[in-house]
Amino acid sequence: MVKVVVCGAAGGIGQPLSLLLKQSDLITDLALFDVVNAPGVAADLSHINTKSRVTGHGKDDMDAALKGAHTVVIPAGVPRKPGMTRDDLFKINAGIIRDLAEGVAKNCPGAYVLVISNPVNSTVPIVAEVLKKHGVFNPKKVFGISTLDVVRSSRFVSEVNSTVDPKATRVTVVGGHSGVTIVPLLSQIPGVVDGLSKEQLDALVYRIQYGGDEVVKAKDGAGSATLSMAYAGARFTLTLLEAVVAGKTGLVESSYVNLDADVESTAAFKAKHGVDYFALDVEFGKDGVKHILPLPNVSAYEQTLLDAAYPELKTNIAKGVSFITGA
Repeated sequence: MVKVVVCGAAGGIGQPLSLLLKQSDLITDLALFDVVNAPGVAADLSHINTKSRVTGHGKDDMDAALKGAHTVVIPAGVPRKPGMTRDDLFKINAGIIRDLAEGVAKNCPGAYVLVISNPVNSTVPIVAEVLKKHGVFNPKKVFGISTLDVVRSSRFVSEVNSTVDPKATRVTVVGGHSGVTIVPLLSQIPGVVDGLSKEQLDALVYRIQYGGDEVVKAKDGAGSATLSMAYAGARFTLTLLEAVVAGKTGLVESSYVNLDADVESTAAFKAKHGVDYFALDVEFGKDGVKHILPLPNVSAYEQTLLDAAYPELKTNIAKGVSFITGA
């Protein structure tokens, strides 16, 4: 049985994400949890003619939703509104993520936990610290989904260079999942940045880093990036399941992870930069993280982006950790 739980399934990300996951034959049970409307969303999705059984669980039914889960995907929390930073979200979403992580520790301690809820740079450490507190933390199984940065990069690069196929081109994006911590390694794609002026490159990187603001502004108070995030979240989840359930090899996605998931590959990097979490390309295996790929050789321009990302990341990580530890 492969039970996948979506926590926050009735929300703007949760509904389209659940719809996309319902289409996978790798999932046998799809459990939808939310404080409101989850049973209705589940009833709707349950009519779709794919293999998985769908169940809906309300606010008092979290334990049943999570019981025996293989994979837990968390888009729960409030969306960003105009003028809000991801930091503003922390005050609201941190407690929600803590409570869900407690539920995971109690009901499915061996599950893969995939965090979408912002600010990801801080919410992933919150999940990890809760699981550590219960003695069930496995760094190979906890992921921050930063795939939307990759998806945006592929799309936006294709808009400035028509020779790039956005679907076939995966841009490595490292660092974190907000603002200056998002570092797209465009130099890894041959020929993409060569013809761009400094101003054009700045504009492209800024758009990738702050693409979320573009959507928040366009929706004019009616939401944030929900459909594109659901697409990116489903892509990441299904790629992971292809590796851990179907046994496919060589599957790689950028992900924000605890670097202890692959100590051998990351020890020097961690010691040099003093960060416990970082988004890098991750190769999936049957146990989750098989290998964290090293940071590639970056351009001088990208190095300046990384230099700006490290201190911001440290602050974000410390904020998440201290929310649980009080230290």
